[in-house]
Amino acid sequence: MIDVLVVDDDFRVAEINSAYVGKVPGFRVAARAHTAAQALATLERDRIDLVLLDHYLPDETGLTLVRRMRQLGHSADVIMVTAARDVATVQAAMRFGVLQYLVKPFGFAGLRAKLDGYAALRRTLDGVVGGGGGEAGQEQVDRIFGALRTASAAPATLPKGHSAPTADLIRRVLRAAPHPLSAHEVAERAGLSRSTAQRYLKHLEQAGRLRLTLKYGDTGRPEHRYAWAQAT
Repeated sequence: MIDVLVVDDDFRVAEINSAYVGKVPGFRVAARAHTAAQALATLERDRIDLVLLDHYLPDETGLTLVRRMRQLGHSADVIMVTAARDVATVQAAMRFGVLQYLVKPFGFAGLRAKLDGYAALRRTLDGVVGGGGGEAGQEQVDRIFGALRTASAAPATLPKGHSAPTADLIRRVLRAAPHPLSAHEVAERAGLSRSTAQRYLKHLEQAGRLRLTLKYGDTGRPEHRYAWAQAT
């Protein structure tokens, strides 16, 4: 489980965000904080993997808290969840190592996309270095940064005519597959028509959620095969 600290000065918003986190498999809320001081005390006391951090706190900004966290040796990852949308704040968040930035207001789908992306990044890191401090070659480094870029680019909403349950079904089919699948194979395993599967696969591939490869057969026309990009 990924232990999350939810930090927001608004008690109601913190409660809503906590409820959202609790609905995402693999995540649980370890604590809530409503000031930077409370957040820092929690980090000193508990093991926290991820901080969902508002920028506007009553005692200091979220970004100054991130800076103090690093100075004190706290390695918890940070996703900003804030109404602050000025470019200077966004740039500072990037420089301080914030992994994701979610602008308020947002719904469950928006936060889930960020959390799913973060979980994918952790899986990639575990797969590359086994979660330890080993060395990585260029290809492995590219995989790590590629997972981060893919997660950051993931859309929070689906286009009109697409449903979240169907997209999630295709995601589960592809993540469970030991090798890339064709649109026909995805349709069969998901119980969908081939045209529906192709429509979703096209959208997910354009959104950066899938890896598309070509398999050449005897006919000379390549077959499109798909794998879930965030599964590696």
